[in-house]
Parts: sequence; structure tokens; C-alpha cells
Amino acid sequence: MKAARSPALPRLCFLSYRQIREFAMPVVAEYAQRADIEVVDGTFGGALAIARDRIDRGVVDAFVSAGSNASILRAGLEAPVATIQLGGFDLLQALIEARRIASRVGIVMYGATIPELDAVKDLLNIEIVQYAYQTPDDARQRFELLRRQGFEVIVGSSLVVELAQEAGLHGLLAYSLASVRKGFEDAMELARVARLEAGRYEQLNGVLHNLQEAVLAVNEDHRIIAANPPMRQLMRPVAGSLLGQRLDAVEPELSLQATLDSGTEERAAVQRFGQRDWIVNRTPIREHGQVVGAALTLYDARRIQEADTSLRMQQRLRQSTARYRFEHLIGASESFRRAVATAQRFAHTDLTVLIAGESGVGKELFAQAIHNESARTSRPFVAVNCASFPEALLESELFGYEEGAFTGSRRGGRRGLFEAAHTGTLFLDEIGDMPLALQTRLLRVLQEREITRLGSNAPIPVNVRVIAATHQPLQDMIAERRFRQDLYYRINTLRLTLPPLRERREDIAPLAQSLVAQCLQRLQAGIDAREALAPLLPRLVAHDWPGNVRELENIAERIAVFLMQFDTPQQIRYDDLRHDCPELFEGLPAAALDSQPLEERVREAMRLAGGNRQEAARYLGVSRSTLWRWLRTIEPNED
Repeated sequence: MKAARSPALPRLCFLSYRQIREFAMPVVAEYAQRADIEVVDGTFGGALAIARDRIDRGVVDAFVSAGSNASILRAGLEAPVATIQLGGFDLLQALIEARRIASRVGIVMYGATIPELDAVKDLLNIEIVQYAYQTPDDARQRFELLRRQGFEVIVGSSLVVELAQEAGLHGLLAYSLASVRKGFEDAMELARVARLEAGRYEQLNGVLHNLQEAVLAVNEDHRIIAANPPMRQLMRPVAGSLLGQRLDAVEPELSLQATLDSGTEERAAVQRFGQRDWIVNRTPIREHGQVVGAALTLYDARRIQEADTSLRMQQRLRQSTARYRFEHLIGASESFRRAVATAQRFAHTDLTVLIAGESGVGKELFAQAIHNESARTSRPFVAVNCASFPEALLESELFGYEEGAFTGSRRGGRRGLFEAAHTGTLFLDEIGDMPLALQTRLLRVLQEREITRLGSNAPIPVNVRVIAATHQPLQDMIAERRFRQDLYYRINTLRLTLPPLRERREDIAPLAQSLVAQCLQRLQAGIDAREALAPLLPRLVAHDWPGNVRELENIAERIAVFLMQFDTPQQIRYDDLRHDCPELFEGLPAAALDSQPLEERVREAMRLAGGNRQEAARYLGVSRSTLWRWLRTIEPNED
């Protein structure tokens, strides 16, 4: 069951039992304009054979499946597989529906039983007996046990629902349409990444074209007319001489017949040959505009993978460096100094830290400073944003994968971020956005201090200090069952709360001056940042900064670009900045900041400060001695 294929859209194959296929069809219809989706009924070994056929024919970018089918596909394919996850809320909804039918409910799910259901059965006043299965025979045996015990309602996977219906019992599918949508979203992202990985070969083709690789040529009759030593070595099992033999008879996989027929060049195709992966170019040979032959060039894919490894290593090296120290953190307010003192105290331990605060308050800067103040300072600092990856990709990013775990997986596998951060610090930013399934895996890593790569059963010990950060109310999320309570208590060993910028207004002026000065220096502008910024400080201090320091950084960049057109502060008409930074011109009167003479600026600052010289100096962004000197100039008779 499939629609016409469009090469511009990601190609998905939805492999499932009939029950979940019928249930998921509304979601399939929703995604019909965004992807070419083939829907196939398949079970266990049959599903694997169907999937391999699609891969061999090159008609799929990613698979979508659930339960046992998904596990079998992930274990048996070198292709991306998105899993329709069974969530706790899905199961709870199924149990609520089951309770309307009977007070005794059986559950048969693939994989493992769910201990948390013991609490749910008391809440719903329902008797629950649950079993897990690994094979269809297991499922039938577990189902038969429940049937003999008199259970009339069975909640479970597609296979179990089919068994229940065949026996005349009520079968309820333990999935929701939201879970199905999440599976398709993950598959879309996996397909996109798979295509990007394949596209990397085309980008490198310009370099590969100049390498001496395996090459052969055929004439218009598809007979081999030339083959260089690397190609002869690759095809040495062929009896006799290669020359004169038809290529499709010697090695059909390398056929150039389509190139001879179409006269079209094919570049950067990926092909498996001789138990190795190759990047293949097929090029027509022309004389006087007519196709008289074709050439085949095989590039060793391992060289591309080595280049990819080198690029990833360089990126990982940049990721694994903590640049900020406590002396780089600017602020003198009481709340900020208290946060710094707490962070410094935490740095001298090896315990897990949870940094809480609004977006933009500088959680990663504090995490880097803690790392650089700790005994792990010379070791890696690795950061990952848990909100920036879909579940399947975040899982491989954190835990790594073994060779062959999916299409595009690197030869020899790839270590994850936990391994990259070994002996150092792993910073998990936005941990509140981590999917529940990965929260379970993370909890186990924090407890056992070992990880298991995707596609492997061998645990790998890791020595990592974890610093987590979030802007979300985790305790509220726990109550809503969107964050695991046991994980919360594991990461909340030491808690650091960072104040928003609006609660430490006395830090705004020095922060703004530092940021504007840095930007002016990068722009090679000669104007003095401190003096040029002084008239803007009342507005900067008055702004509420919903985006915190990150917003201040953006505003500072805009101000610096505005200031770079002037040579001296006396030339500046600050009201012109209203177009670049409108948020600063809300609330305070424009008269406070127009391009006034120094005398007016000083008098206005003194008025706003109620005559307090220290406060007026802060408004102007200058020291008290500088303000005193200005006042002596303005009012020479006053001390």
C-alpha cells in the first residue's frame, strides 16, 4: 500500500502488524504531503525480509515500526529505524478504557513488564496481571495464561490484540496517536540525516576525482577495453583476461549498460562490492558527440569515512574545551556573588550539579567555570543540548553505536558523548526536554557509571561528572509524569540557582560596557565604549531583560554596530538608535538620552539619582572621581 513516489520527499516504510497499521492510518494520512510512505503488514522474520528487500532496491530512507518488529529491525538492519514508543500515559489511557469494561485486566507487552503499574492499579481500583514476551510463541503462551485465568480484557501490542480478538475477548491496543506521530517525526528526522550523510560524498567528490582509484572502461558493446591495476586486483577471482569480456557477464553489479543507454553521468553513488563500500562514478565516453563507451571509477568509502572522522574529531575537540572561568563572570550584585561563591564551593567536589535558571542567564558559562575550577580541569568538557535532537539521534549521540547499527554508521562504530567526556565533565543542557525513555537510560548510567552502545550488549565503564541545567520547573513536570522523580533526585545532588538579570540590575552597566567594548574591538572601531555608552545606561538598567544576559549580548552587538560610525561620543545622536534598539526606548523619556551636551547629561543623571553621586556615576557608567571632575567643570564653585 503506497502512493506514487516523489524523489524530493523522504521515503518512509511503515512496517507493522495489522492492528497498529489500521490504528495509525489517520497519522499516515497527515504525513502524506510531507513524505512518501509505504505501509506494509509484516511480522518478525517476515518484516526483516521485507525491510531488506526495500533496502536492496534503494527505495527507503527510514523505517517506522513498534514493539517487537522495531527491535528486530533495529537489530537486523543497517538502516535508520524509528520506534513508536509505548508511553506511560498511553498505557494509562488504555487501562482507563479497560476499566470501563471489566475490573480485571491482563497486560502482555513486548520487552519487559512495568513495575510502576502496581501503583496505578490501586489508583484505578483495578486488578492487573502483566506479562512480557520476546517471541510470538512467548506472547501466545502469556496470553493463554491470562485467558485461562478468566481475564476478558487484554491490553497489549498488535499481536496480543489479534490473539484476544480471535479468542472472542476484548483486546485494547496500548498505543496513542500521539505516540505514532512522534514515531513518524523521528523517522522524518532520521531520513533527513541519512540523506545529509549520503550527500557528504558528493561534496567530497571534487577531491576524490583526482585520486588514483580502481578504474575500468567498456566500449559501446559493454565489453571491457581497459582496467587499471587496482581494478584488476579487485576483480582477480575472474578467470582469464578481463579485456574483451562483457562487464555484465563478469560483474553484473558494476554494469555500465544504463550509462551507455542514457549517456548520463552518475556521480557519488554508494555501492557495496567485494565486501566493501565504494563511492561509484559512471561516466559516458564520447567521440564527436556520440557515446562510444563508458568508464567506471571506484573510490574507497573508507577514505571518506576517515575524512569524516577527522572532521568530527576536530568538532569534538572544540566541543571538549571549557573556555570560561570564574574570573570571566562579570557581576557585583549580592545575588550574583552568592551564586558564584556557591558554584566555587561545588567545583571542589565531584558531585552532580543541577543548574536552574531562566533561559539566557549563563548556565553553560557557570558549568564551564565549575569544570575549570575542579580537579578535572585538564580533562574534557563536553556539552550537549538535550532539546536539539530527536530521541533516536540523542540516544546515539549520548551513548554511541556499534558498527552496523544503522545505515551511515561509521566503520568500527562511534563513541558517544559519555565516552568522549570520560575522566572529565558532561554538561546536559535543557535536561527537562530529554525524552522519558532516555531519562531511564541516563538514570542507569548515573547509578552504574557505565554505558552500553546502541547495537551492543557490552557495558563500558565511564568516569564522568555530570552537570545538568534546565529552565523548566522539573518538580511540576514530575507531577505531570513528564520527568522521572528518581532521576530528579539523582541530578539534584547539588543545586545552583542563577538569578535573572532583572534581579541584579547593578550588574547591567559593567556587563554592557564589557560586551560593547569587546564588539567594538572586533569591529576595529576607535570610539571609547565606556564614554559612548554612558548616556544609554539608564535605559539599559530600566529594561527588564526577559532574555537575560543573552538578550544583553544581542543588544550590545547592535549598539556597537551603531557606535562604530562615530569617532567621538560628542558626535552621537542617541535618538537615532531608537530604530535599532526599540526595546530600550520603552518607558524612559527620550529627553534623558538625546545627544545632549555633557553638562546636561550630568545634571540629568544627578536628577535621576536624587542627588546621590555614587548612583549618578553608575547611571553615567563612570567612576565617582570622574563624575566629581565633571561636576567641578560644570559647577566650579561647588565642592
